[in-house]
Parts: sequence; structure tokens; C-alpha cells
Amino acid sequence: MQVTRYSLIEYEQYKIWGKEVKVDFTKLDRAFNPRCIAVVGDSKKINFMWLKTESTFRGKLYSVQTNPNTIKDIETLGVKNYTSLLDIPEPVDLVIVSVPRAVAPKVLGDCIQKEVAAAFFFTSGFSETDTEEGRRLEHLLTEKAEQANFHLIGPNCMGIFNPAIGLRQDQFQYTGLAGPVGFISQSGTHAETFSLEAHLQGVDINKSVSFGNGVVLDSTDYLEYFGHQIDIEAIGMYLEGVRDGRRFLTVLKEVSARKPVVIWRGGRTEEGGRATASHTGSLAKPQAIWNATVRQGGAIEVKSMEELIDTLKALLYLPPVRGNGVAIAGGSGGQSVVITDAFVEAGLKVPLLTQKSYDRFAAFFPLVGVSYRNPIDIYNPDHKLLRRIMEILEEDANIDNLVLLVLPEGGNRHPAEEVEKGISSVVEIRKRTLKPIVAIFASFSSTKGMQQASRMAQKLQDGGIPAFITLERGARALKNALDYHNFKNSIVN
Repeated sequence: MQVTRYSLIEYEQYKIWGKEVKVDFTKLDRAFNPRCIAVVGDSKKINFMWLKTESTFRGKLYSVQTNPNTIKDIETLGVKNYTSLLDIPEPVDLVIVSVPRAVAPKVLGDCIQKEVAAAFFFTSGFSETDTEEGRRLEHLLTEKAEQANFHLIGPNCMGIFNPAIGLRQDQFQYTGLAGPVGFISQSGTHAETFSLEAHLQGVDINKSVSFGNGVVLDSTDYLEYFGHQIDIEAIGMYLEGVRDGRRFLTVLKEVSARKPVVIWRGGRTEEGGRATASHTGSLAKPQAIWNATVRQGGAIEVKSMEELIDTLKALLYLPPVRGNGVAIAGGSGGQSVVITDAFVEAGLKVPLLTQKSYDRFAAFFPLVGVSYRNPIDIYNPDHKLLRRIMEILEEDANIDNLVLLVLPEGGNRHPAEEVEKGISSVVEIRKRTLKPIVAIFASFSSTKGMQQASRMAQKLQDGGIPAFITLERGARALKNALDYHNFKNSIVN
């Protein structure tokens, strides 16, 4: 079981609006790295969703169910069933609760008596329904958990994803590897979607949590816990609100000083704010206040799933981004205006090169059909020419970052073989330079082109060069990475 430095401390105490709350990070270690899981209340009505989802779990998996007919089906799945959580003959680290909301307090009581480390309640129907009964039951759960200092995740959530040990939120999620990203989400759907889409783009999860209504453990608790996990290099968050803004800001500052935190907030508009109340019961803060909090905390704010993934990709693959000067190679003359606009509108610069670089280009560049001002128009390059161009740009004093446009479908002007060799050349340059290099796929219009782009992206990213599918996405990701490193430098200086 993985142990963090907080595992050596029994309790870390915080003050939340005058009330002392104890968060036991040893229990969170057990919950995120369980050896034994129990699923309470899984049934045929939901096609044994949780027992099938956790069929990949590498530890002990038990079921708790009292319906005799359902028990037969559970045993057919090869899972040992007990009629009470208390009857399981070994310590249980994590409980997955999938029962009607009226039964939830009884199950919580059994978890407390069994001394389970934590439980996540898939069960919904609480304050997010805006009903008296929903609020009453949620208050009962909250009060009961707080009195026992029990680590309740949710309710109304999809719980924990730890792919290295096969602990999943959904049957479609991958297993068997541990990436560098921690992901914290109020939305179960966004937690699952992020894990799948990010994985396809080479951004893999170490640990993830969907915490729903967050009545006991809030986003701040998970943020601090992930902040001290050595294997988590960057943290992504989808939030609809925070319970204690003061504590959130304090923890955010501390974590962002050591590793990047990228936040996508739902409910930015008045209408979106109303929707969050019916989703997780969160009360949206005014956008201006939220923006100020994120800036003060040193986090990067994004506005979509795509920007969240792109920004994390840039932060994970690029060396520290130190300046805003960009040199771009690979586009045609007609593309150069659009390319320049995309990067300048993102807040970067596409400056002229030094005279020394222009003199070097003039010694070998043809005068017909090309331009080497910046962006560099390369009409029909071979890989040796591309390597020479990129080396000159890498050595230019006016340039902080290099951008390579890639045509995955090749064609007469850009034969696929030469593009492949060019990528290998640029990867070699990346190995010896401190300047960030970004690749952007200029276009592809066929299934073959998409497959080729995917293969090339893998090769680029294996070499430390993040690849993006549009100019705008690549430019925004590079600028977000620059903003984070500027923040980090401001702390040091």
C-alpha cells in the first residue's frame, strides 16, 4: 500500500468557520489504495454495475445483499456474498454503497461499526433534489459521519478510480497502469469522460475521485491529499462550488507552489449556476470572486474538457515555459497569417528572428515558394532540411518556444516517409534543448489521416513533445503552461 508523508500523522486538523474538522489521511490512503472492497446493495436492476466494474480489482472483493434471488446471481459472478457488512471476516478498506436513499443511514452505521476506512455513496436523491426528505436524509448522513469522524465520499457520486490496482468508476476505464495525473470532480460523468479522453491523448490518471455532493469530504480535502502524493505530478479539477472558500484558497496556494493545478468550473453563468444546484446541490459563487480566488491560488482556469486535457498535456510533457516568443515551422504562406493570429490571440508573440538567424537561412533557403521570416514556410522539405531549420530556430535568442506543424496525411509536398524522419529529427533536438517544442497537426480529412496522426502523436509525446489537433488548442495550452511557470517563478523570486 502506498504511504504518503501524511500517513505518519494520525490527524490533520483544520478550522472551518469555527468548527474543528478532523481529516485522517491514513484513512484516505486506505480508501484510494484498498486491499479489500465491499459492494453493498448491487442488484440485477442496474445489471450488477458495481460488481462488474470492480471485477478488475486486484484485492479482495465482497458483496453485501439480503435478497435470496439476487444472492444467487451474485454468486454466479464468482463473488462471495454476505447478508451483513459486519459478517465479512476481515478488515474492509472501502465500501461502495448502492442502496435506496432511505437505507443509506443504516449502511453508514454498519460502516462505522465495522471501522471501514471510507465509503462512497453512489446512492442519490438527497439535497440535489431540493426536497424536504432529500435534505433530511443528507443531514442525517452528514451528522452521523461527522460524529464518528467517518470519511464519507459523496453521496451522489462515482467514487474512486485507481487504474494501477483495477479500482474503477466505470467498466470502460483502463487498468494496469499508473499515470501522473490526479483528478478531482464533483461530476461522475466528467470524471469518467476525462479518464477516457485524456488516456487517448497520452494523459493518464494516477488517482481520481468523483465526490458528488461532498457533504463530509470536500474538494479541498482531496486537493491537499493529492498535493502530497509523490506520484501525482499535476492535478485537474472539475468543480461546481466549494464549501469553504478561505480554506480552499489556502490549500490551493500551498499545492500550486509545488505542482500545477488546473481547474474547470461548471456554473459560470447564472443559468449554469442554477443547474449546479440540481446536480450536486452546490451554490455557485459569483464568477468575479471565483476568478480572483483561482488567480491568487496560482491555479490555471480553463473553460472546457478539451482545454483541461490540453493544458495538463502541455504541463506534463514540456520543460518549464520561460518566455512568450514563439517560432513556427511547417506552414504554407497562406497559413502563416492564421497561424500567427492563433498564437498572438492566445497571449503569445511571434517575433522576428535575429539577423544572425536570417543570415544563416539565406545561405541555403530557396527564394521561390518559401518564406523564413516567422512563421517559416517550408514548401517541400526533406528531414535534413527540417532538422537544419529547427536547429537555427532553437539557437535564436528571440525565440523561447518552437512549434512544428505536421501534415499527417503527407501528400506530394510532404511525403509521409519524410514527415516520419522529420519527427525523429525534432525529437532528437528536444532531447538536448531546454526550449519547449510543441507539435500541431495542420489538418487531416480521412480515417487514414486520423490513424496516422494518432501514431505520430504517440511518437512525438514519447519524445517529450506534446501534440495538439488545432492551432488554437496548442496555442492556449502553451500559454496556460507559461502562466503557471510565471506564477511559480514569482513565488521563488
